Amino acid sequence: MTPAQLLQAARYWGLTIATAESCTGGMVAVALTDVAGSSDVFERGFVTYSNDAKVEMLGIRRETLAAHGAVSEEIAREMAEGALRHSRATLAVSITGIAGPGGSEFKPEGRVCFGIAREGRATRTETVEFGALGRDKVRRAARDHALQLLAGAMTP
Repeated sequence: MTPAQLLQAARYWGLTIATAESCTGGMVAVALTDVAGSSDVFERGFVTYSNDAKVEMLGIRRETLAAHGAVSEEIAREMAEGALRHSRATLAVSITGIAGPGGSEFKPEGRVCFGIAREGRATRTETVEFGALGRDKVRRAARDHALQLLAGAMTP
């Protein structure tokens, strides 16, 4: 589904969208706002690259950061839910990961965690191992995956 089709589906279902992005640095928000007329559906985007930004802008708990690290499904969940709490949106997607270069034995390059939160529904999370494709390709793959998660969360 293209960003234009995703926005049209959100209009159809009466949804508004927020994004909470870390490793993609706002790429999902850009993909949506590149479509003319998106302002009736796209409510806001949070670019929370640092841990402090995640805490201050989205209400992520420092205890969760200490226990699981920024690249975790637990943080992706809190980011998506925080985007809903701190906006007027009814649907939010979050992204946190290691685009590269680098990574570690426990959190390798290309690991990206996603959250999808919608009012009245349980928040879902998942981790995708894109692999060491290089920073640009991991970020683009994460953007595209997040758009597909939004599309999949549209229907009742």
